[in-house]
Amino acid sequence: QVQLVESGGGLVQAGGSLRLSCAASGRTFSSYGMGWFRQAPGKEREFVAGINWSGSLTSYADSVKGRFTISRDNAKKTVYLQMNSLKPEDTAAYFCAIGRTANLGVGGVVAYWGQGTQVTVSS
Repeated sequence: QVQLVESGGGLVQAGGSLRLSCAASGRTFSSYGMGWFRQAPGKEREFVAGINWSGSLTSYADSVKGRFTISRDNAKKTVYLQMNSLKPEDTAAYFCAIGRTANLGVGGVVAYWGQGTQVTVSS
């Protein structure tokens, strides 16, 4: 069993920054890809960013490229999402996920989800 616990969400003005964290427990964290997804009200959950087991390979949705950065610390079993230049359209619940393979990108298979953390960007 795996537990993923997100933190760092909140309310921020447009143009501001937030850093999300996701702490994992219960599995060999360093062997698997990790990712962040988001879901706005009335919309489907969408891929935001992914990172492979070592942190050497990352991928991003076009909507966040150049503004968001995903990273991981395997010693701490934690994955991060640094979000800069936030826009009102970034408002959503953000979910951490661990993949079934060494990389988690667009279309990747998620093994476990976190409970989510809310990010609200005001205009």
